[in-house]
Amino acid sequence: MKFTCTVYIHKPQQVVADFFANADHLGEYQEGFQKKELVSGEPWQEGAVSQLYYQNGKRKMELTETVLKNELPNEFLAEYFHTHTENTMKSTFTVIDPNETKYDAEIHYTKFKGAIVKIMVFLFPSFFKKQVQKWLTNFKVFVEKQ
Repeated sequence: MKFTCTVYIHKPQQVVADFFANADHLGEYQEGFQKKELVSGEPWQEGAVSQLYYQNGKRKMELTETVLKNELPNEFLAEYFHTHTENTMKSTFTVIDPNETKYDAEIHYTKFKGAIVKIMVFLFPSFFKKQVQKWLTNFKVFVEKQ
């Protein structure tokens, strides 16, 4: 499954990319975010591996992030592994004008593991896109308030 979500942020590209690349702000726009821990490599550099921890109520979630390409402020590509899914996310930041940036997040789910997740994908494929779009919209609101 592949899809793209987009927001237009009324801030310069470098400002948007700087907020994106600062894990200290993840909790401001991703509900349930707890922490990001570097496992290996240099932060944000190709090959770096990090663990991301989330908790919503009693539900806990861990993701492993591997940076595939970092050409910020223009583009960032990473791979994410979870117990039930594997996907890549390519984040592209395009200058619209000096004070506006288009943020595209291209998500490509490459693997779904487990019957429940496969049923959700079949019955509610828009669920995954809605979650990503929500986080992008939250990110836009957060960055524009700064």
